[in-house]
Amino acid sequence: MGRLKIVGVLVVAVAAVAGGSVALGVLGTPSVASVDNHFAGVSNQTTTVATDLTVTNPNPVGVQLGGVGLNYTVSMNGVEMAQGDRQGIGLGTGNSTLQFTTDMQNDRIPPWWVTHIDNGETTTVGIDATVTSSMLGGQSVSFSQERTIETDLLSQFNSTETRPVEADQPLVSDPVLYINETRGAWDQENLTQSETPLNLAFDVYNPKPYPYTITKVGYTIRMNDVTVGEGETDRGYVLNPGEKTTLEANTAIQNENLDRWWVTHLQRNQQTDLYRRSRPSASGLDPEGEGRKPR
Repeated sequence: MGRLKIVGVLVVAVAAVAGGSVALGVLGTPSVASVDNHFAGVSNQTTTVATDLTVTNPNPVGVQLGGVGLNYTVSMNGVEMAQGDRQGIGLGTGNSTLQFTTDMQNDRIPPWWVTHIDNGETTTVGIDATVTSSMLGGQSVSFSQERTIETDLLSQFNSTETRPVEADQPLVSDPVLYINETRGAWDQENLTQSETPLNLAFDVYNPKPYPYTITKVGYTIRMNDVTVGEGETDRGYVLNPGEKTTLEANTAIQNENLDRWWVTHLQRNQQTDLYRRSRPSASGLDPEGEGRKPR
């Protein structure tokens, strides 16, 4: 996920409050010099989002907006992710950096994920803020902002890299199979709050001079050593010598594991290593057979 951009609303809020005083001929208009958002820390329960907003005050004296209160909510596809507030906003002369922190509950990651997949890996980030100021007679002013983020996680399951499959058994010459291509597709029709179904296909080649029987195909998905999905199919396949065929396996990401993955994602500087392992189980091996690897 990209960084949460919550400062756009804060900029508008500060400008709106200061603008009320400008209309009275009291202040010049402050301007935004720079904005920075970053994840400041993570625990098993929460993620801290820090925002540094640098505002330039052109006036020769500082402005204390002690009567100003700001409340804001960050949502993703309508799922509330975080809430924050700041009271007593003040500006010195020249540049002033306003610092905000918001705690996001990590258990909000799984319900957001469901909406993200259901929308074709697209998320609308919405920010709703309300500013209340004694300078405006105690009135409240609301602001909203939206932006869209997209991911392409599914492409991680699509590969044309040839990978050997080893039986790792005594008297059996490895590899016993070659997986020449893998493909994946989200099963959105069966998407639930607890599981994200994933349909997988493998193009497999039998290099041996004898038939190879596959009794079932298992699959494990790990993200930063967190197992997020497992599955297998008991459908059998028989691959004749030199034959290519497509194996199908259905698995599912367990959504309850995604908040644990999120913690590792931030601990690794927002990097995720995706580990995919297929496990064809077979019978009828010929220990004397040898093969080669054509495409």
